[in-house]
Amino acid sequence: MTSSKDVVLNAWKTFSSRDKDRIAALFTDDAEWIAPKGNATAVALDHTDHMVGAEQIARFIAQEMHRMFSEIDIAFRGVYADSDIVIVEERMRATLSSGRHYENDYCFVFTVAGDKIREVREYMDTRKGWRMVFGEEG
Repeated sequence: MTSSKDVVLNAWKTFSSRDKDRIAALFTDDAEWIAPKGNATAVALDHTDHMVGAEQIARFIAQEMHRMFSEIDIAFRGVYADSDIVIVEERMRATLSSGRHYENDYCFVFTVAGDKIREVREYMDTRKGWRMVFGEEG
């Protein structure tokens, strides 16, 4: 049996493939990805901050987020696991579609069910993200 931590670490590797079908296979059919309401990425892409279902989540990771971010560099600061909960601290750097630089710290709380991800709760500095994306306070 694969550990919850291994499931999540494998998911991060698979996310970078941008293969929608492989990414969807990482999640339960009814998986949820919950980000802060009104975050800059959701607003800029006119996208929901609460994705439901493996297909919607996979489409966002494989395609939609790349309309906004390129040259993505993710550096893990820590990965912590306890039973079916895995917490990932990371820093994401990227180039925005506007050409501006993006850099923000994130914390993701994954809930794993067997060998699939059932839920992701995403946290970030929303004010900093808003300033980098829109160049103003939100």
